[in-house]
Amino acid sequence: MAMQFYASPEQIMRDRSELARKGIARGRSAVVLSYEGGVLFVAENLSSALHKVSEIYDRIGFAAVGRYNEFENLRRAGVRMADLNGLSYDRRDVTGRALANAFAQTLGAIFTEQSKPFEVEICVAQVGATAEDDEIYRLTYDGSVNDEPGRMAMGGQAEAITNVLKADHSAEMSLSDAVKLSVRALSSVGGEGGAARTIAANQLEVAVLDRRRVGRTFRRITGAALTALLDGGAAKAEEPAAAGGPTTPSTPTEEAHKPTSSAGSADLEDKPGQPADE
Repeated sequence: MAMQFYASPEQIMRDRSELARKGIARGRSAVVLSYEGGVLFVAENLSSALHKVSEIYDRIGFAAVGRYNEFENLRRAGVRMADLNGLSYDRRDVTGRALANAFAQTLGAIFTEQSKPFEVEICVAQVGATAEDDEIYRLTYDGSVNDEPGRMAMGGQAEAITNVLKADHSAEMSLSDAVKLSVRALSSVGGEGGAARTIAANQLEVAVLDRRRVGRTFRRITGAALTALLDGGAAKAEEPAAAGGPTTPSTPTEEAHKPTSSAGSADLEDKPGQPADE
C-alpha cells in the first residue's frame, strides 16, 4: 500500500502564502489614492486591452495586480453581485464595504479549501461626498481586508512605493498633482541598481471616480488628457473629448436620480458593443 506524505496544516498554509506572494511580486504595481476631486487609480500596464482598473458600480471602482484571469473572475462576480443588489433593493444600497466583504469571503475560502490560492491582490474603492468619506479597501490573497488611510500601493515593491506616497500625499491635492505623485512613486522602484525609472504615458492605465458627477462616477483618462496631466495641464485634461467621454453622467431617471444604465452592463466603457477586457 502506498503511503502518503504528511504535511502539517501550518506548513501547507506557509507554502500557499509563499506561492501567492511570489506571484503577486512578479506583477507590475498599482496605486490608489484620494485627491480633491475623487479617487485616482494608476496602474503600470503595458496592455491596452487587458485592464487592471475597472468600474464595479456607480461610485465604486476596482483595481488589481497578479494573475489577470483570476482577478478578472473576481471582478465579474463583483459586478454581478452589485447589479443584483442594486436591482433588488436600491442603487444606493450597493456599497464598497459590502463588496469588499464578499471578495474577502471568496478569497478566504479559496485559500483554505483549494490546493492553489489566487495569486492576486485587489482594491475596492468607493468615492464619497468629501475626501474624508472616501473608502479604500485592500484585499490580499488569503481574504484579509485592510481599510487604507486614503492611499495604497500593491504588487511588486509595494512597501517602497507606499513610502513615497506617504511622504507627499494630501487629500487636498489636485488631479494633476495626484497623477504625478503616483507616477513618481511607481517609477521610484525597478530601475537598474535601485535607481528610478521613466514610465511613459502609454504604459500607464489611469482612471478616476469623480465625486462631482451624479450617478456613475468612473471615467478613464487616456491619450492627450493623460499627457496633459503628466505635463501639469490640469485644465486641458478635464476636457470631455480628451477624457474619453462627457463629464456629465448618463441621463438619470426622475426617481431618485438613478442612472438609466448600470456599471455591470458596461464592461464596455471603451468600445461599444465589445467587452473592454478582452
